[in-house]
Order: sequence, then structure tokens, then C-alpha cells
Amino acid sequence: MARGRTAPRLVDVAERAGVSLATASRALSGREGVSPAVAERVQAVAAELGYVVNAHARSLAGGSASIVGLIVHQIDDPYFSEIAAGVISVAYEHGITVQICHSARDPENELRQIRTLVANNVRAIIVAGSGYVGDEVETAAKRELAAFQDTGGRVAVIGRHALRADAVLPDNEDAGAALAEHLVGLGHRQIAIASGTVNLTTVVDRLAGIERALADHGIDIDDLPLVEAEFTRDGGAYAAERILAEHPGSTAIIALNDAMAIGALATLRAHGVAVPSQMSVVGFDDVTVAADLAPSLTTVRLPMAEMGADALMMALKDPSSRPRRRHTGHELMVRDSSGPVRA
Repeated sequence: MARGRTAPRLVDVAERAGVSLATASRALSGREGVSPAVAERVQAVAAELGYVVNAHARSLAGGSASIVGLIVHQIDDPYFSEIAAGVISVAYEHGITVQICHSARDPENELRQIRTLVANNVRAIIVAGSGYVGDEVETAAKRELAAFQDTGGRVAVIGRHALRADAVLPDNEDAGAALAEHLVGLGHRQIAIASGTVNLTTVVDRLAGIERALADHGIDIDDLPLVEAEFTRDGGAYAAERILAEHPGSTAIIALNDAMAIGALATLRAHGVAVPSQMSVVGFDDVTVAADLAPSLTTVRLPMAEMGADALMMALKDPSSRPRRRHTGHELMVRDSSGPVRA
């Protein structure tokens, strides 16, 4: 039965009939790929539960909707721009239009964007970017997206833990460990961290990887300076200013994304601090411009365009009984911004 809801859902029909969501959807919409016996059973269960096929759901399942919504934290952040490029490339191949929404890393604004996309009858919603620590923050978004899926909409997420949907999961923790190992291998022990807001799950995961690698070398992350700032170029510039003023003995900065690393490099240049001979700087993501900076940025590469493409491909597939998960790899890109600790 529908668990505490006023109307039964497609998932209730599927569970009672003992079939997958995809099979239940096909059976009720008269599509091919379901035996007559199974279709009859599913339809009987739907009648017993009082489930009514939503006309909007049929148009979504049949592929007539030609718009998908993409919600990103920061559209001018190259990380999200490259994800969007991957989504758009797949959408173009399927004749689909992408409506891009900007949440500014505000969970309340993200919720408003989700509701707007649902109201616009989009075919699918892709939510890209970190979740937020504390389930209560995402409860409303989870509820809205679940209701959207119950009526035939499709959802895929990138870098989210709590939302029940097909997900592309960046290799944040292991990539963070790779950066820390790289710096420790160069002799650095006085390492400062330029961090985004610590209630972002992406930040939590990246810090966990750094902490794990440092602990393997007897370094306690709690003994290192961590400056929390906006997850942007300006945030990185601010963090570097604080590090120079308050922790002048630092020999390296780990910025938790490339935008922050770029801001840190600008601040160090303005203060006449040579990189990497006086201060090493490493970033995270490997955005397109990272290799073209002066000095070029040491970072870890995540397959951002591929992540966007994979998320939309998931969203275009029939739903499965359990959310699909795809974990990305990572690659350490050693460039000119990191070097041996100064004597």
C-alpha cells in the first residue's frame, strides 16, 4: 500500500505485483516488452490499489517531453560549465533542450529550482554538485524529487549522497588522498588548506581523503590551518591572504577546487611569493584552464564532461528498482605549481 500517501504510487504497484518499476510502467502504458500474463497482473494490482496512470507520466515515459532541467551550484565555475557541456552534448544527440538553473549553493534556492522544473513538465531533472551535511536540509528536495519520479519523471544526480536517484559519484576522497600524498612526498609538512564551506558533502569527502593520507605519515589534519571561504576564485584569494598573514610558516596550500587554487595563485603573485619555490599550490578537478596557468596547476582530474554525459544517459533510461551508481576515477596531474619543500 502507499506508505502514508493520499494516492498509491507506481512503486507500490510494482512492489505488490513483484515486478520492476520499468516493467510496471510498460505494462500500464501498453508498451512492448511485457508478457500478457505479467501485464494483466500489473493492471489488476493497479486496479486493486486504485492507482491511476498520470497523463503527464505517460508523455514523459513515451519520450514526448523535449526538455531536461540541469541544476548546478555555480554556472560560472568551470567545474559546472564542463559538466553542463557533457549534458548538452548528449541532449543534442537526442534532440533534447537543456534548461540550466543556478542555485548559488543555496539549498532553499535549489528547492525552488526543482519545483519550477517540475511545474514546467520537464522530462528529467539532473542535480549537479555537492549535497549538504544534515539530512534535514535535503528532506524537502528528496520529497519533491521522489514525487516527480512517482509520476514518471526521471532524476539523476552528480556528487550527491542522500538523494534517491541514479547517481554519478566523483572520486573525491581518494583524489584528496592523492593530493596529500603528493605534497608529503615532496617533503611538505606545513600544509594549509583552502576549503569551501564545510557543510558541503564534497568538502567533507575531500577533507576525509586528505586526512587519511596525512595520518599515514603521522600528520594530524587538526594541527594544520584550514581557512573556510566561498568555493570560488574570490574565496581562494581570501583564504591565501589569511594563510600568509596568520600562518607564514606554511609551505604548501591545498585548495579544495581549482577555482580556489586560481584565486590563491593570484594572491601569492600579488604578494611576491614565488610558486612553487616558496609555496606550492595544488587544486582539485583539473578544469580546462588549469594547464594554461602560469605556473600550470597541479591538480587531480575528474572526468567532468563525462560525468554530465553519463548523468543524462542514466536519466534517459527506464527506471530501475534500485538507483544506479557510477563511480568515477581520478588522475593526479603533476604540473609546475608544486615542488620540493624549500630548504
